Amino acid sequence: MKKIALLGALALSVLSPLAMADDAKPLRIGIEAAYPPFAFKTPDGNITGFDYDIGNALCEQMQVKCTWIEQEFDGLIPALKVRKFDAVLSSMTITEDRLKSVDFSKKYYHTPAKLAMKAGTVIKDPLVDLKGKKVGVQRASIYDRYATDVLAPAGVEVVRYSSQNEIFLDLTAGRVDATLADAVNIDDGFLKTDAGKGFELVGPDFNEKKYFGEGAGIAVRKGDTALADKISAAIQDIRANGKYKEVQDKYFDFNVYGD
Repeated sequence: MKKIALLGALALSVLSPLAMADDAKPLRIGIEAAYPPFAFKTPDGNITGFDYDIGNALCEQMQVKCTWIEQEFDGLIPALKVRKFDAVLSSMTITEDRLKSVDFSKKYYHTPAKLAMKAGTVIKDPLVDLKGKKVGVQRASIYDRYATDVLAPAGVEVVRYSSQNEIFLDLTAGRVDATLADAVNIDDGFLKTDAGKGFELVGPDFNEKKYFGEGAGIAVRKGDTALADKISAAIQDIRANGKYKEVQDKYFDFNVYGD
């Protein structure tokens, strides 16, 4: 019996450091750093933005080290599935369609979708008023899916891009008539810049739950509920201890979390 107990103790002494080493592994997070003010590059090439700062706050709360891996938005979920990273924190909206292939934490913010067009444009009914016009959307985004399913059948020409910044360039150049995107991204990443002069948010908010979900969450691989739950708890914690508001106030003058 003593020999068995000794062997058991030796086994634990070997396994414990391995378990601790596994727990100490960094959390690899995928992000698209071309979506201001949520994620973008500083002049010296470093990633910054609301998503990035919230991610670092969550890792600090969970007492893990985060490493950030850049990826174009339409490649984030495929890369997550092949384990290039462990989570996606990149303004990815929780939708029924995405939940078929990945799991999500609870939301960490929620903002509406809007159209941006030349100032003075009146859009009362997008399905009528956008007929025959070109609308730019980011490929694989919720805006892409809505435009494909709803706008295109109504006679709208949908033009898809790899990044929202490319759409803003073409909107300025007149190659598209409008873009459908996150209202905050349009405002901060375009309307507040010199390139955005002469443009404005127009028409109604787009908030149909089927397409626009209930807010942005952090995606993990399907079945990784332990990580999703851990992140959700950390979101709740940083909202309770004031860290979330500290990060929010750095970028916004309103409640970006939503209702």
